[in-house]
Amino acid sequence: MHCWKTINVKKQYGFERLFLLSALIGVGVFISFYIALNIIYTAPLSDQHFLLFILATLGIYPLHKMCHFIPLFGCRKCIRLMLTKQMGLMPIITLKIAEPVAKKRFILTLVTPFFLINAAIIAASISMPAFSHYFAMLLAYHCGLCVPDLIYMRNLARSPKHALIEETDTGFEILVPQPMA
Repeated sequence: MHCWKTINVKKQYGFERLFLLSALIGVGVFISFYIALNIIYTAPLSDQHFLLFILATLGIYPLHKMCHFIPLFGCRKCIRLMLTKQMGLMPIITLKIAEPVAKKRFILTLVTPFFLINAAIIAASISMPAFSHYFAMLLAYHCGLCVPDLIYMRNLARSPKHALIEETDTGFEILVPQPMA
Protein backbone atom coordinates (compact mmCIF):
# COMPACT_ATOMS: atom_id res chain seq x y z
CA MET A 1 0.00 0.00 0.00
CA HIS A 2 1.11 3.53 -0.68
CA CYS A 3 -0.41 6.87 0.18
CA TRP A 4 -2.29 8.35 -2.77
CA LYS A 5 -3.25 11.56 -0.98
CA THR A 6 -3.54 13.05 2.51
CA ILE A 7 -6.62 15.12 3.33
CA ASN A 8 -6.74 17.51 6.28
CA VAL A 9 -9.70 19.86 5.96
CA LYS A 10 -8.86 21.82 9.12
CA LYS A 11 -5.36 22.52 7.84
CA GLN A 12 -6.51 23.15 4.26
CA TYR A 13 -9.33 25.56 5.16
CA GLY A 14 -8.36 26.70 8.67
CA PHE A 15 -10.65 26.73 11.70
CA GLU A 16 -11.98 30.26 11.11
CA ARG A 17 -12.81 29.69 7.43
CA LEU A 18 -14.43 26.33 8.17
CA PHE A 19 -16.46 27.90 11.00
CA LEU A 20 -17.58 30.74 8.72
CA LEU A 21 -18.56 28.31 5.94
CA SER A 22 -20.51 26.19 8.44
CA ALA A 23 -22.27 29.28 9.82
CA LEU A 24 -23.20 30.53 6.35
CA ILE A 25 -24.59 27.15 5.34
CA GLY A 26 -26.48 26.95 8.65
CA VAL A 27 -28.06 30.37 8.06
CA GLY A 28 -28.97 29.42 4.49
CA VAL A 29 -30.58 26.17 5.63
CA PHE A 30 -32.50 27.96 8.37
CA ILE A 31 -33.87 30.62 6.02
CA SER A 32 -34.85 28.07 3.34
CA PHE A 33 -36.41 25.55 5.71
CA TYR A 34 -38.20 28.12 7.86
CA ILE A 35 -39.73 29.87 4.84
CA ALA A 36 -40.78 26.55 3.30
CA LEU A 37 -42.45 25.45 6.54
CA ASN A 38 -44.22 28.80 6.91
CA ILE A 39 -45.59 28.52 3.38
CA ILE A 40 -46.87 24.98 4.01
CA TYR A 41 -48.19 25.46 7.57
CA THR A 42 -50.13 28.56 8.54
CA ALA A 43 -50.83 27.51 12.14
CA PRO A 44 -49.45 29.84 14.85
CA LEU A 45 -46.07 29.00 16.32
CA SER A 46 -45.65 28.05 19.96
CA ASP A 47 -42.82 28.98 22.31
CA GLN A 48 -43.62 26.23 24.80
CA HIS A 49 -40.98 23.60 25.59
CA PHE A 50 -38.07 26.01 25.17
CA LEU A 51 -36.06 23.98 27.69
CA LEU A 52 -36.46 20.88 25.49
CA PHE A 53 -35.19 22.92 22.54
CA ILE A 54 -32.08 23.93 24.54
CA LEU A 55 -31.50 20.30 25.57
CA ALA A 56 -31.92 19.15 21.96
CA THR A 57 -29.44 21.79 20.81
CA LEU A 58 -26.90 20.59 23.37
CA GLY A 59 -27.58 16.94 22.51
CA ILE A 60 -27.19 17.19 18.73
CA TYR A 61 -23.38 17.32 18.77
CA PRO A 62 -22.84 14.14 20.87
CA LEU A 63 -25.62 12.40 18.91
CA HIS A 64 -23.91 13.42 15.66
CA LYS A 65 -20.64 11.89 16.85
CA MET A 66 -22.37 8.69 17.99
CA CYS A 67 -24.04 8.35 14.57
CA HIS A 68 -20.57 8.25 13.03
CA PHE A 69 -20.00 5.10 15.08
CA ILE A 70 -22.98 3.17 13.60
CA PRO A 71 -21.32 2.06 10.31
CA LEU A 72 -18.11 1.24 12.21
CA PHE A 73 -19.87 -0.98 14.74
CA GLY A 74 -18.19 -4.15 13.39
CA CYS A 75 -14.71 -2.76 14.03
CA ARG A 76 -15.30 -1.11 17.40
CA LYS A 77 -12.03 -2.53 18.80
CA CYS A 78 -10.06 -0.23 16.50
CA ILE A 79 -11.94 2.96 17.52
CA ARG A 80 -10.93 5.40 20.25
CA LEU A 81 -13.10 8.23 21.56
CA MET A 82 -11.14 11.32 22.60
CA LEU A 83 -12.42 14.44 24.34
CA THR A 84 -10.48 17.69 23.81
CA LYS A 85 -11.28 21.37 24.34
CA GLN A 86 -11.42 23.97 21.58
CA MET A 87 -10.68 27.59 22.59
CA GLY A 88 -10.30 26.50 26.20
CA LEU A 89 -13.95 25.71 26.93
CA MET A 90 -15.80 24.06 24.05
CA PRO A 91 -15.59 20.23 24.34
CA ILE A 92 -14.77 18.44 21.08
CA ILE A 93 -15.42 14.71 20.68
CA THR A 94 -13.07 12.96 18.27
CA LEU A 95 -13.35 9.40 16.96
CA LYS A 96 -9.96 7.97 16.03
CA ILE A 97 -9.84 4.88 13.82
CA ALA A 98 -6.68 2.81 14.37
CA GLU A 99 -6.95 0.59 11.27
CA PRO A 100 -7.54 1.39 7.57
CA VAL A 101 -11.22 1.30 6.53
CA ALA A 102 -12.65 0.66 3.06
CA LYS A 103 -13.55 3.83 1.16
CA LYS A 104 -17.27 2.98 0.85
CA ARG A 105 -17.57 2.25 4.57
CA PHE A 106 -15.74 5.44 5.47
CA ILE A 107 -17.99 7.56 3.23
CA LEU A 108 -21.00 5.87 4.83
CA THR A 109 -19.53 6.76 8.22
CA LEU A 110 -19.27 10.41 7.18
CA VAL A 111 -22.83 10.76 5.82
CA THR A 112 -24.76 8.66 8.37
CA PRO A 113 -25.34 11.52 10.86
CA PHE A 114 -26.40 13.85 8.04
CA PHE A 115 -29.14 11.54 6.81
CA LEU A 116 -30.31 10.08 10.15
CA ILE A 117 -30.50 13.24 12.24
CA ASN A 118 -31.74 15.52 9.46
CA ALA A 119 -34.47 13.00 8.53
CA ALA A 120 -35.56 12.84 12.19
CA ILE A 121 -35.64 16.64 12.48
CA ILE A 122 -37.62 17.04 9.24
CA ALA A 123 -40.08 14.32 10.29
CA ALA A 124 -40.55 15.98 13.68
CA SER A 125 -41.13 19.38 12.06
CA ILE A 126 -43.81 17.89 9.82
CA SER A 127 -45.55 16.11 12.69
CA MET A 128 -45.40 19.14 15.04
CA PRO A 129 -45.77 22.28 12.88
CA ALA A 130 -46.34 24.53 15.92
CA PHE A 131 -42.65 24.03 16.78
CA SER A 132 -41.30 24.32 13.24
CA HIS A 133 -39.15 27.32 14.18
CA TYR A 134 -37.32 25.17 16.75
CA PHE A 135 -36.82 22.39 14.23
CA ALA A 136 -35.59 24.85 11.60
CA MET A 137 -32.91 26.06 14.05
CA LEU A 138 -31.94 22.47 14.95
CA LEU A 139 -31.70 21.51 11.27
CA ALA A 140 -29.58 24.57 10.50
CA TYR A 141 -27.26 23.85 13.43
CA HIS A 142 -26.86 20.22 12.43
CA CYS A 143 -26.23 21.04 8.77
CA GLY A 144 -23.50 23.42 9.94
CA LEU A 145 -21.98 20.56 11.97
CA CYS A 146 -22.03 18.33 8.88
CA VAL A 147 -20.03 20.69 6.65
CA PRO A 148 -16.56 19.24 7.46
CA ASP A 149 -17.90 15.69 6.95
CA LEU A 150 -19.36 16.63 3.57
CA ILE A 151 -16.09 18.29 2.51
CA TYR A 152 -14.17 15.13 3.45
CA MET A 153 -16.73 13.04 1.57
CA ARG A 154 -16.35 15.20 -1.55
CA ASN A 155 -12.56 14.72 -1.43
CA LEU A 156 -12.89 10.97 -0.88
CA ALA A 157 -15.37 10.56 -3.75
CA ARG A 158 -12.58 11.48 -6.18
CA SER A 159 -10.21 8.83 -4.83
CA PRO A 160 -9.58 5.40 -6.42
CA LYS A 161 -12.42 2.90 -6.10
CA HIS A 162 -10.74 0.25 -3.91
CA ALA A 163 -8.83 2.64 -1.66
CA LEU A 164 -8.53 2.27 2.08
CA ILE A 165 -8.77 5.28 4.39
CA GLU A 166 -6.45 5.56 7.37
CA GLU A 167 -6.60 8.29 9.97
CA THR A 168 -3.28 9.75 11.10
CA ASP A 169 -2.18 12.85 13.01
CA THR A 170 -1.77 14.70 9.69
CA GLY A 171 -5.31 13.92 8.48
CA PHE A 172 -6.89 11.13 6.46
CA GLU A 173 -4.56 9.17 4.20
CA ILE A 174 -5.99 7.52 1.11
CA LEU A 175 -4.10 4.25 0.65
CA VAL A 176 -4.10 2.35 -2.65
CA PRO A 177 -2.57 -1.04 -3.41
CA GLN A 178 0.85 -0.88 -4.98
CA PRO A 179 0.94 -2.29 -8.51
CA MET A 180 2.89 -5.52 -8.85
CA ALA A 181 6.12 -5.15 -10.83
